[in-house]
Amino acid sequence: MGRPSKYSDEYADLIIERICSGMSLSEICRDDEMPARSTVLLWVATDRESFSDRYAKACMARAYFWADELIDIADDSSNDYMTRQRDGENYEAVNPEAIARARLRVDTRKWLMCKLIPAYSDKVELGATGDVAAALMAWANKLPD
Repeated sequence: MGRPSKYSDEYADLIIERICSGMSLSEICRDDEMPARSTVLLWVATDRESFSDRYAKACMARAYFWADELIDIADDSSNDYMTRQRDGENYEAVNPEAIARARLRVDTRKWLMCKLIPAYSDKVELGATGDVAAALMAWANKLPD
């Protein structure tokens, strides 16, 4: 039968729900029962049934979902140690791969959140705009040469 390609409220609702639960569009569209990623992006680009606004809001909700996940990932130490054996004795050793993977998961989510939600960004904007810029220019013009 193939993947669905026609827009339907049922598929749109499922996609929005899954995005809000933290899933990427690629992950959602790997499901053979869902439309192809290119089809969904076409719905966004053509604003099919006001889908693009819902999609944008769902992507923002996903960023907030990731913010909640950061705490869980950082606090989960379940794989930080592993049992190893030396001379027939078991001992606990640090599992650097698990720790590195958790750090990567946290850093990736933080980077994406900073791009999607400026309030999460560490950057400080140093430009003057609007009335501030006009006031500074007026003040600068009054300075003696």
